[in-house]
Amino acid sequence: MAVNFNWDFELTEENLAAEIAKAKEAGKKANATEPRAESAGYDEANDLIVIRLKNGAIFSFPPQLAQGLVNATPEQLNDIWISASGSSIHWESLDVDFGITELLAGIFGTKAWMSELGRKGGEKTSSAKAKAARENGKKGGRPKKNAPLKS
Repeated sequence: MAVNFNWDFELTEENLAAEIAKAKEAGKKANATEPRAESAGYDEANDLIVIRLKNGAIFSFPPQLAQGLVNATPEQLNDIWISASGSSIHWESLDVDFGITELLAGIFGTKAWMSELGRKGGEKTSSAKAKAARENGKKGGRPKKNAPLKS
């Protein structure tokens, strides 16, 4: 497999300064438009990971939702640090990383992890779910997919 390199770029002081300026501008734009963490920690009293964003918003979630944090001790959960850009958080002792954007989107692990969370959530029962099941049972069970609606 051939790899094409751009050898036309000459590394000079001027070109380097221009590239650094472009990178700084891209960083400013990302800081202004993307969620960035200002602080993060573990709230043991409420069993929540709490992330304060630079825009003032606060996001929290129970560690049981996140892949790699389920069996962590409070000490391990407190061992959290934020990347220099504020775009991710990391637990060194657990070797666990999450992007802030992904957490805000509700992505707490791999596709397989998220699928398992959904399956477990579907097993949960509530009074509303039990009532809906009873009502569906009176009507002959769960409606068929793509079944025409009756008026």
